[in-house]
Amino acid sequence: MAHRRGLRAGWLALLTLGVLAGCGPTTLVIGVTPGDQRLKKTVVSEDGQRGGPEVAIVDVEGLIINAQRRGLLRAGENPVATLQEKLNAAAEDDRVVAVILRVNSPGGTVTASDVMYREIERFRRHSGKPVVALMMDVAASGGYYVALAADEIVAHPTTITGSVGVILQTISVEPALARLGVQTDAIKSGPNKDAGSPLSTMSPEQRATLQAMVDDFYARFVERVEAGRPGIEASDMPTVTDGRVVSGEAAAAMGMVDRLGDVYDALAAAADRAGVASADLVVYHRPLQYVASPYAAAPGQPAGSTQVNLAQINLDAGVPASLPAGAYYLWTAP
Repeated sequence: MAHRRGLRAGWLALLTLGVLAGCGPTTLVIGVTPGDQRLKKTVVSEDGQRGGPEVAIVDVEGLIINAQRRGLLRAGENPVATLQEKLNAAAEDDRVVAVILRVNSPGGTVTASDVMYREIERFRRHSGKPVVALMMDVAASGGYYVALAADEIVAHPTTITGSVGVILQTISVEPALARLGVQTDAIKSGPNKDAGSPLSTMSPEQRATLQAMVDDFYARFVERVEAGRPGIEASDMPTVTDGRVVSGEAAAAMGMVDRLGDVYDALAAAADRAGVASADLVVYHRPLQYVASPYAAAPGQPAGSTQVNLAQINLDAGVPASLPAGAYYLWTAP
């Protein structure tokens, strides 16, 4: 009897592994996950001089939000906290002379984007190490906002960037409820307490209140653009800040970025700003994460990320398509 139960358990285990394998590449790790999850460092491109200076890649990828992402079968990471942790590691590492801030994000919440911006500024100020932003597929809205904190911006010609603006999305189901004979009645402390509620239609006064807040956040964004990109002509500023997205090539022509290039161009720019002839390229990552190339997916991000469109709105496993309430520096493609 015990022998039969053992056989059943064995077949069940094999069946489970077969199902998982059919879902994609599967790694079976037998053992105990390291309790020490402090960042490790891996060289992903050598300059031929062992023990020489290094430039660290620090990724900003996916939705910028100050919350823990949910990964597939495991806990995700808080992108704001991870950015700070990696910048601290780069600041304390004597071998690291500069940072490449690699951005692949359509943006995120206003506050999280601003926190990242401030952390990058603080890193530059306290460490004295330069930061070169490298834009990948998308560096729009909050993604562009974060890149503005760098000393220099490099974009791929095919990068989608811009989308300088703020969105506070609301919806009202009150007309639909009325057609169904459903009436809502909010008991509130003031006339603006339910501003933006889906159960009521926004009054002109409520709209003006929310618009004033959006205008304030937008003005902050424009100030960042003006401070970080002084080369943009005054005649181009209305185009740059009207919310449109542009290619990396168009962004370079308008002064939104410094140059076109790839990770090796960003490496050369970072080494030059650090005053070294060449440097190894390194990546910080968690234990057991395999990183062998500068083009590897951003270490530390949840597995099972999904890209639905160019905006990458459904960015990670567990991130809802309907975003949490709030104001966003975010590009949402139709």
